[in-house]
Amino acid sequence: MNIERVSAISLDKNTAEKYAREVISERFSQQANKIKYLGGGSFGSAYGIKFDDGNSIVLKFLRAKDMLDKEVSDLNLLSSKCPIKMPEVLFSRKADEKIPLDCYAMQRIEGKSAFCAWSMFLQSKRKRKAFADQVTSALHQIHCCKNDKFGNTLSPQFTDWTEDYYRPFAQAILQKAEELYIAGEISQNIINALRAAWNKFDVIFSEKVTEACLIHGDLNIANIMVGKNNKITGIIDPLNSMYADREFDLFQLDNLGGKRFFLRKTYIDKYGASKYCDAKCAFYALYQEVYCYIKSGALFNAIMNPLIKNMYKRLAQL
Repeated sequence: MNIERVSAISLDKNTAEKYAREVISERFSQQANKIKYLGGGSFGSAYGIKFDDGNSIVLKFLRAKDMLDKEVSDLNLLSSKCPIKMPEVLFSRKADEKIPLDCYAMQRIEGKSAFCAWSMFLQSKRKRKAFADQVTSALHQIHCCKNDKFGNTLSPQFTDWTEDYYRPFAQAILQKAEELYIAGEISQNIINALRAAWNKFDVIFSEKVTEACLIHGDLNIANIMVGKNNKITGIIDPLNSMYADREFDLFQLDNLGGKRFFLRKTYIDKYGASKYCDAKCAFYALYQEVYCYIKSGALFNAIMNPLIKNMYKRLAQL
């Protein structure tokens, strides 16, 4: 597998607002009353559009090529399987000379990210567990959607998760990381952890994955929306959804304070896990973070360092 850095189209907020107004004028008879930046990552930027009549939508610009069809397809697929509301895609627009980025509009989910709802972290243990129960039940419903093959939701083609897909994928990440280490872009600490994990790959992934389950790909508390009284209003922002080992979806549950809500523990207690699930999740988390760095060029030590520490902890338990 060839893993290389993705070139992202630059997009400042003023230009994004200009493009957003152009898209709105093409699609709607009314103009936008307010355009607000909602957030984004390395390759996408989302804007809230509020109309004069009070209705609102979200417009997402994709800053890398060949993302549009998959993002739209994944949102439609996941929303049809998830019992918690997910955004409905309203329309999509391909890049052209007028607006050089692909974009799509979707329904706006009311509320705010659970990660920003600080009162949630202070709730009683009972309420936090109730939150975890609702989230994990929804995630399991997504996982119950299965395919005969593993891989990309648009064209799953791999018969065996570990040998056909994930081992080559992880090996490609390690190989590229070695190149970046030689170039001085990756630290000794990171490459040592990647190597140590790789040396135990056959143990960590010794149990065969028998079911190709649909995964969200990025379900952490930042992508769970809550409203009044911290009630869940929706789930947003799937990332690289695929038919995969369902445990590939579980490491994200610990991120950004997810442990405070017992998310991964609750899922495992309810639906079970493989013998080496903890080590697998540590491996998935570490290698995925390095993969994201390779693709985007953005490295966050506040995220990376705990992943390295956890990887060594799980290796010591094998």
